[in-house]
Amino acid sequence: MDRETRLFAESHFRGLRGCLPCRVCPTPDHVDFIEKPDSFSYADFFKGYLLPNVPCVFSSAFTEGWGSRRRWVTPSGKPDFDYLLQNYGDVVVPVANCGVQEYNSNPKEHMPLRDYISYWKEFIQQDYSSSRGCLYLKDWHLCRSPFHADIFRSFSWSVNICGRKKWFFFPPGQEEALRDCHGSLPYDVTASTLLDSRQHCSPPLEVTQEEDTISINHNWVNGCNLANMWHFLQQELQTVQREVSEWRDTMPDWHHHCQVIMKSCSGINFEEFYHFLKVIAERRLLLLATETGPGEREGNKGTGLGPQQAAFDISRIAEVLASVVAHPDFEKLDTSVFSPRPEDLLQQLEELVAATASL
Repeated sequence: MDRETRLFAESHFRGLRGCLPCRVCPTPDHVDFIEKPDSFSYADFFKGYLLPNVPCVFSSAFTEGWGSRRRWVTPSGKPDFDYLLQNYGDVVVPVANCGVQEYNSNPKEHMPLRDYISYWKEFIQQDYSSSRGCLYLKDWHLCRSPFHADIFRSFSWSVNICGRKKWFFFPPGQEEALRDCHGSLPYDVTASTLLDSRQHCSPPLEVTQEEDTISINHNWVNGCNLANMWHFLQQELQTVQREVSEWRDTMPDWHHHCQVIMKSCSGINFEEFYHFLKVIAERRLLLLATETGPGEREGNKGTGLGPQQAAFDISRIAEVLASVVAHPDFEKLDTSVFSPRPEDLLQQLEELVAATASL
């Protein structure tokens, strides 16, 4: 990140005080296609897509040098089963049955990749049907995923090594129109029941047949969507508290149990979120302490994390941490055993934000 991009980002967030980025940015009427890597910089991506949290599509030129595109795919563009079997056949992989729904998800099992490929070949030979159902190998999306938001409301990229997918995107907030009378989101947004206005309020959607597909996917959180993650965690705790509200006055340590339940359901609670912020903050502090000498003030022009990016991240962590520290449920935690104490870390970050304003 260069200095100009950092200042642009900080100005962007100053204009959002008290609001989530995803709630105020306009919804695009199309998805941009980025064709040439040489004419598209990180600053372009950061300003145009990360900050406003809007999707884009990169051409295959961005992954032209990936080994997986050369090795995992046949000349005809299909999955190279022989290569995958030879190199990964004994790897145990998680597989979900997309034909069965359990609690708005799919039951999962584990099997060696060679067994899954055997099923896959049979599935193709039988005109994409099997008595075992439609099995989905986690992280290699071969069929439709349930309607969802990415974990912790993180960013996500997905690269098709081969095959084709159809994506359905809903602008932030519009998912509320899809909830049923119990407040649950639909498992399948293309289901015919969504056409019943008595149950949901949403338009009909198109369904297309997908090809045999291998994709590589990754989720990440950075300064642009950290506030979204914190907002999501607050919502998760509120959901837990509503579900067990009848025991609020009779259960000892009710607030503690809510945090335990939240961690079980979401994989993280308020204490662990603080430690997540602390680890990232300490790494950025270390980078700033070692890389802010002469010649660094204009930022890192390469692909590594430079001082301008670190300073931006520190400012975003400080803002979110201030909200965390002031949250009534966080105040109920025993933070005396935290090192450093949340208030001390916040003070350190706020002082650094002021000190790096002219960086």
